[in-house]
Amino acid sequence: MAKYLYLFRGGDQNMASASPEESQIHLQKWGVWMQDLAEKGKLIDGLPLTRDGKVVEKSGEVIHDGPFTEGTEIVGGYMLINADSFDEALKISKGCPIYEYNGTTEVREIMKLDI
Repeated sequence: MAKYLYLFRGGDQNMASASPEESQIHLQKWGVWMQDLAEKGKLIDGLPLTRDGKVVEKSGEVIHDGPFTEGTEIVGGYMLINADSFDEALKISKGCPIYEYNGTTEVREIMKLDI
């Protein structure tokens, strides 16, 4: 079994226009989806990220406020999962509630390092 990273992007602008009730229902869907993955032994970890951050460059010599990319490119959260294959990781990602608000999920396999 391999480990995969989901990077969740976008959806914030559409979510901002949702009513408090709609937002609560949406968050409950996240909870149900993540709980189901946990019960199946697929979920390792996952949390939303704050909007605050810094971008570090040039060995730490340059630090910028940020991230300053277009709203659809900002990573809003992550999830680590176990899956038997990349295809299974893709299949699992299709159940993510982020798509209700036109967000995206980037799926990446985590490399094993022999050190």
